[in-house]
Amino acid sequence: MPDQGQGSQVSLSMTPFTGPWTKVEAAHLLRRTTFGPTNQQMLDAVTNGMSATVSTLLTIPAGTEPLTYLPEETIAPFGTTWVNSVYPADPISAQAVETARILSLGGWLMQRLNTEQLSIAEKMALFWQNHFSANIGFDARATYEYMNKLYNSSLANFRQLVKDITVDPNMLLFLNGATNTLYSPNENYARELLELFTIGKGPQIGPGDYSNYTEADVAAGAKILTGYIVDGLRSDTATSVTANFTPILHDTSAKTLSIHFGNAVISDNGANEYSDYIDIIFQQDEVANFICRKLYRYFVNYDLTPAVETTVIAEMAATLIANNYEVLPVLTELFSSEHFYDISVRGALIKSPLEMIYSMMNSTESITSFDLATNYEMQLSMYWLAETMGQAYAAPPSVAGWPAYYQEPSFSKLWVNATHMKSRFDLSAWLSIYGGIPVNGNNWKINALTFLDNLSMPSDPSAVIDDICDVFSPKGIDVIQKLILKGILTNSLPDFEWTLQYSEYLANIGDITFSDPVKLRVELVLARFFQMPEFHTA
Repeated sequence: MPDQGQGSQVSLSMTPFTGPWTKVEAAHLLRRTTFGPTNQQMLDAVTNGMSATVSTLLTIPAGTEPLTYLPEETIAPFGTTWVNSVYPADPISAQAVETARILSLGGWLMQRLNTEQLSIAEKMALFWQNHFSANIGFDARATYEYMNKLYNSSLANFRQLVKDITVDPNMLLFLNGATNTLYSPNENYARELLELFTIGKGPQIGPGDYSNYTEADVAAGAKILTGYIVDGLRSDTATSVTANFTPILHDTSAKTLSIHFGNAVISDNGANEYSDYIDIIFQQDEVANFICRKLYRYFVNYDLTPAVETTVIAEMAATLIANNYEVLPVLTELFSSEHFYDISVRGALIKSPLEMIYSMMNSTESITSFDLATNYEMQLSMYWLAETMGQAYAAPPSVAGWPAYYQEPSFSKLWVNATHMKSRFDLSAWLSIYGGIPVNGNNWKINALTFLDNLSMPSDPSAVIDDICDVFSPKGIDVIQKLILKGILTNSLPDFEWTLQYSEYLANIGDITFSDPVKLRVELVLARFFQMPEFHTA
């Protein structure tokens, strides 16, 4: 894998991009904001223009709900959602239902990625899952509500999202907030709220002093956050899990913060005290810098040079503050900027396992379209395959998220170590030229014929290769590589032979005598392309 680190930046300007709006720029935008654009979506983006495309991408479609598909789910009927269903009273039966719901969640999450609309929603939901990193809790309904919250609020107000997550039942369970009481303060969430979720640690400048907060602030925060408990877990009567404030468990003393927060005093305010505290945290401009750095590394480039810090990050943070911490204006500015379309940032990131998997499937329009149980089981297979390559969606390895998003100096290069690279190659071959994912007598693999038919000029082998490169490579490939790929497509025959072969296939739709040879040639090209370094960058 070639080094994707950057040299000098051609443009650090955050002013609106006014350069040529071609398929190259449109493809770059769509690759960074979705899990795999199609050729037609790229062409439509060119026709619609940058502003309209950015506006469409920054719209969150209505969410969906996970459905019952396993017989072990004995409460919600097959094909209906279980998100507001009770549990059986018997503990053993309740555990079986919980397992069925967790599997349903996994299939649902992956199906969301596979059926995404032209929207940043799924990329943003994964961004927030990495940011807050709460794993599956003790009740699948609470996990669903947490995931749904990340999705629905993905472009909304960052401060409000932090407040909502702070008293979210799944988070209260994950970071011990539900056992944080006056009698036994627990600092887990209070620490991560500062270090990972809002302001960041900063360099240590003294004993227990990390530039942006102190250990005393963590202790004070733990007291502020006392008093919340979680009710309804696996209940045979409660249809949801709730976070409830219990005054008797709350520390009512006045809490004084450090000089980093202006020595602010948080007075007793019962169930609203946590909100007062978060408001104080968000008065510090470093909160905006902190989250904008993460957004930049996720969508643009891991390489935060001093020049990027003082120009791009500073402008993004200023926009965030000026808009009262609304995320939408920041991303609108970013995806419309000269800097975002600079050649230096194209191909600068390496695809995560989920990006790699679903860029293969989504860009070839390979959507699961079987029965419910088969679809969910196939998507679960993808979940586990991504997990073997280092990215289990619902279970980041630590509260800091996946190392590829924060660990210097490698960052996204961590996705392609020797073990994971082999897995990537094996999976891409299995999904293209071999059997795909087998479930219930069906196989899910790349839909080579649909992909081919929807390219610009399927009967022209050179145009086919050009489109494949446009779809899957952020910086294109050289002439020799293109000739090799075309040779695979045409089986080294003259171009007119491919044109004839494709025409015969069109004239005999449904006859595998004509369709299978065409399908095989496209699969062989894709299998080769998916093992090229250019495919694994974004």
